Amino acid sequence: MFMGEFHHNVDEKGRMIIPAKFREDLGSTFVVTRGMDKCLFVYPEHEWRQLEQKLKSLPFTKKDARAFTRFFFSGATESELDKQGRVNLPSTLRTYAKLEKECVVIGVSNRVEIWSKEVWEEYFAESEESFAEIAENIVDFEL
Repeated sequence: MFMGEFHHNVDEKGRMIIPAKFREDLGSTFVVTRGMDKCLFVYPEHEWRQLEQKLKSLPFTKKDARAFTRFFFSGATESELDKQGRVNLPSTLRTYAKLEKECVVIGVSNRVEIWSKEVWEEYFAESEESFAEIAENIVDFEL
C-alpha cells in the first residue's frame, strides 16, 4: 500500500526522484499516465493490469467510455527507475500536470500520484474545507 506525502523536484531533463519508500512496491517497471485533477497516476504493473481489465469491460458503444479510455491510455507510458531512483516523465505528461520544478508525490493506496506543488496546495486547500462532509457521505469509519 502506498501512503505518505513527499516533496521532490523535476530536473531540466524531466527526471524526478521517486521516494525510496515507494520504489520496491512499484517494481522494476510501472505505468505513468494522466490522472484526475491535473496530476499523474503511477501504477505498479499488477495494478495497471487489473485496471486495464476493468476498463476493457466498459461498453465501447458509450461515448463517455470511449472518451475516458482514450484519455487514460493515450497518456500512459511504461516506465522504470534509473540507478538514482529517478523516473523520466515525458514532456506531454509534465505539461498536462503542470510539472515544472517543485512536485508533491503522494501515496494513495494502490497508486502513487505526482502533483505540481502549486496545483496540490490549491486542491488540498479546497478539499480540506469539505473533507468532513465528503467523509460523512462516503465512508463509515465505525468498525
